[in-house]
Amino acid sequence: MITIGLTTWADHPSLIENEDRKVTLTEYAGFFPVVEVDTSFYGIPRLTTVENWQKSVPEKFQFILKANQIMTLHDGVNADEYLNDEHRLAITEFRKMVRPLVEAKQLKTILFQFPPYFNCETANIRYLWDIRELMGDLPISVEFRNQSWYDPAVQEETMLYLKKLRMSHVSVDEPSSVPNGVPLVSTVTNSQLAVLRLHGQNAEGWAQKGPNWRKTRTLYRYSEEELQSFAKLVKQMQEKSEEVCIIFNNNSGHDAAENALRLKEILNISFDGLGPLQLGLF
Repeated sequence: MITIGLTTWADHPSLIENEDRKVTLTEYAGFFPVVEVDTSFYGIPRLTTVENWQKSVPEKFQFILKANQIMTLHDGVNADEYLNDEHRLAITEFRKMVRPLVEAKQLKTILFQFPPYFNCETANIRYLWDIRELMGDLPISVEFRNQSWYDPAVQEETMLYLKKLRMSHVSVDEPSSVPNGVPLVSTVTNSQLAVLRLHGQNAEGWAQKGPNWRKTRTLYRYSEEELQSFAKLVKQMQEKSEEVCIIFNNNSGHDAAENALRLKEILNISFDGLGPLQLGLF
């Protein structure tokens, strides 16, 4: 199975004929069967918020939730503080929050997107083990943003370790030539789910560290040739996993939705259980 989605649902005007407003989750669910939610990175959503999401989508719709920034060590704590009381509380609250999605089979995975300074060293290797222990049997995907995990000397061991922990390695397309970029490694570590996240190839924007880096980093529109190449890659990954989920994050210029729908055409796939498309009669 191949599924395709976008990061967030609100900022994709091409889905609503470029109306000057936010896309609703219900409208989004008429096009895609999965969405990646990043608000959970900044603050753990309330249970009532999660329940409202569920009321807005068909029963087969699924969510990818970003792990909270405390859980991914974006607070910059030292290794001996990785499992301090604040971190343990965040993990506990996060597990409670996703429970309704788990019960309804609407949680596809929890995305642990680690910061660039999370490198391949003993404390961080141990933390991955701790995450699995603390998160129980919840589905987890790991995105590294430090090239040390892909060093030829350790890459194979990295992938075997993720497989042992029952974690999906997130393959990413991003500028690998810049210091804070990583290569596209399509190794599948989970036979249930493989994840491919597409950030674009805006090397200049990716390297930028100014106040507008979020707006420039993902300013990129994939070409037809690139999308054809991704289609071939996805089919190869599909041979090793029951599901390959592709998430388009190249949306600074609102290109993600159109790129995603084009890849769907190239792969010649359809999605069951989508919500009804809005007719725009009023």
